Amino acid sequence: MEKIIPFTIKDLAKITNHRSGEIKFGEKMITIPKDVNSIDFLTSCDAKYVLFGIPEDIGIRANFGRPGAASAWDSAIKSIANIQHNRFCKGSQLVVLGQLDVSEKMQEVEHLDFNDIDDRFKLSQLVEKIDKDVSHIIFNIVKLGKTPIIIGGGHNNSYGNIKGAALAKGKPINAINFDAHSDFRILEGRHSGNGFSYAYEEGFLKKYFIFGLHENYTSKSVLDIIKKKEDRVRFTTYDSIGIRKEKDFDQEMALASEFINDDFFGIEIDLDAIPNIACSAMTMSGFSVEQLRQFIFYFSKNKNATYLHICEGAPDLGEDKNNHLIGKLIGYLVTDFIKSNQQIM
Repeated sequence: MEKIIPFTIKDLAKITNHRSGEIKFGEKMITIPKDVNSIDFLTSCDAKYVLFGIPEDIGIRANFGRPGAASAWDSAIKSIANIQHNRFCKGSQLVVLGQLDVSEKMQEVEHLDFNDIDDRFKLSQLVEKIDKDVSHIIFNIVKLGKTPIIIGGGHNNSYGNIKGAALAKGKPINAINFDAHSDFRILEGRHSGNGFSYAYEEGFLKKYFIFGLHENYTSKSVLDIIKKKEDRVRFTTYDSIGIRKEKDFDQEMALASEFINDDFFGIEIDLDAIPNIACSAMTMSGFSVEQLRQFIFYFSKNKNATYLHICEGAPDLGEDKNNHLIGKLIGYLVTDFIKSNQQIM
């Protein structure tokens, strides 16, 4: 896993706010020692969860979105390091692997214009390179029997997560996506809006459920595509649950679970589904943070839950870039996942 910038014990110490009488996650989370092979270390390590960051927004740029998601990993790891280590959740359950090295690729896109056809092609090519790196890393983590928790980047990385997990399991996997958008758009070159459709067409994604789709932002063509594949691709809309009250949130979770939990599945979370969260496609209407936390807790307790991916949050796009609220939110979601999932260890 040579494309990873390791997160060291010194890095952890710098971001952990030590306080007398308290124990923080940053004092207990595990890092891979210098000059030790990461695969060998993870093989012998008892911790089940592997934290991995993807500090990029190239896929978002390729999808005409606002850049900024590259900052989510930095914000999240600082917040996670300062969560209290106690009987409810323990930092020692987490190995901090580090972050994908995308520095050169991020420099390449600085002067690319997504309105230019040639530049858009270059952006898609860079996304494909990230796909390979992400799928390789996720493959190795899942193959070792660990559970990846992936933070940051655009939703283009759903493809690498699904492909890597499917290759490790030796068969296609399912996915549940908490999202205002389907990300099941046409195969027009890789970007953040078609990670699931590419994974589906290439045989890595078996069944796919989109939870909370916004009716105003789903094209007729995408709805038509999904309708033709309804034996393997289904959805429920936010409008039907939160506005018209035709459907019940808990009942819809149960129906979605029934659809995807018969096999290994990934849990995908797009923060643009939550109102007023700084991200590339910020919304004013949607599910609450509490509902998102309930969603993660509900699906994480299933033995087939294979990974958690939290993406699209963009602290750099917020009014107060130093408030770390997105990082704090991600910290809640990570611990909700662990608290629920550890019950089936």
